[in-house]
Amino acid sequence: MFIIKHKKIFIGISTALVVFSIAFLLFWGLKTGIDFKGGAIVEVLYKDSRPDQVALGKDIEALNLGSVLIQPTGDLGYIIKSRELSDTEHSALLKILSANGKNKFEETGFNSIGPSVGHELTRKAIIAIILVSLGIICFIAFAFRKVSKPVSSWRYGFIAIITLLHDVAIPVGLFVMLSHYYGAELDTLFVVAVLTVLGLSVSDTIVIFDRIRENLRNQVNISKVNFSEVVGKSLEQSYVRSICTSLTVILVLLSLFFFGPVSTKYFALMLVSGMFFGTYSSIFLASPLLVLIEEWQQNKKK
Repeated sequence: MFIIKHKKIFIGISTALVVFSIAFLLFWGLKTGIDFKGGAIVEVLYKDSRPDQVALGKDIEALNLGSVLIQPTGDLGYIIKSRELSDTEHSALLKILSANGKNKFEETGFNSIGPSVGHELTRKAIIAIILVSLGIICFIAFAFRKVSKPVSSWRYGFIAIITLLHDVAIPVGLFVMLSHYYGAELDTLFVVAVLTVLGLSVSDTIVIFDRIRENLRNQVNISKVNFSEVVGKSLEQSYVRSICTSLTVILVLLSLFFFGPVSTKYFALMLVSGMFFGTYSSIFLASPLLVLIEEWQQNKKK
């Protein structure tokens, strides 16, 4: 009952984090990668040792390719992201990377994406996120259709979407900070991370909501039930399971972040933060919001 008793504090913490995340997004914005704005990505793997990243960046500046991002990968590789490259510019870049033939390397990948492809990808990403959210609302409303008292079934779906927005907004705010200070770019892995967070975080919320539903069914007289006590009891029965399940996933993701390739570090970090705040919202936000709505309904009747 501690969580329900201090529900306004936990709801306030979540609200503050979401507001800060939105503020970061509005002031700093997201730096989009070539997947969305179009451009070229070159992957190279050196045979013996790779050149210094700072020196390489200065040499590439002489080609006037605009903003170029150089990311180390593994012990001997680099990933270079830039605007679209012509064949001549591509050849000139490879010449710089080889230091006029002094550094032996292999070009392991080269992809060029036009702006039209990036716009299409943006549109499909937005549609995917909207459809997933609508599907979750419909599923929860259907699954809880027989729960009409003291809180109607559609409100469970509404609260689930609020918690999902919370679970996505805070990791996005974190990513905005990484984008602003460390040059992280929004790419397709970012969209995959958002969709994964939507799916994983809602599962904990549904488990706790289902426990509330079962405990309500066991009440002899639903009209006289103390809803906050039922929710508090349901949380006590569920939070250990939710935390342990999420912790096992977070540990795997942390190993991916620390020991995985550079290209997936931000992806892993997004999932870690999404899982953490998803678990937090299931326990400290979704259930207190249910109680808050029930109290508002009771006060409205008076």
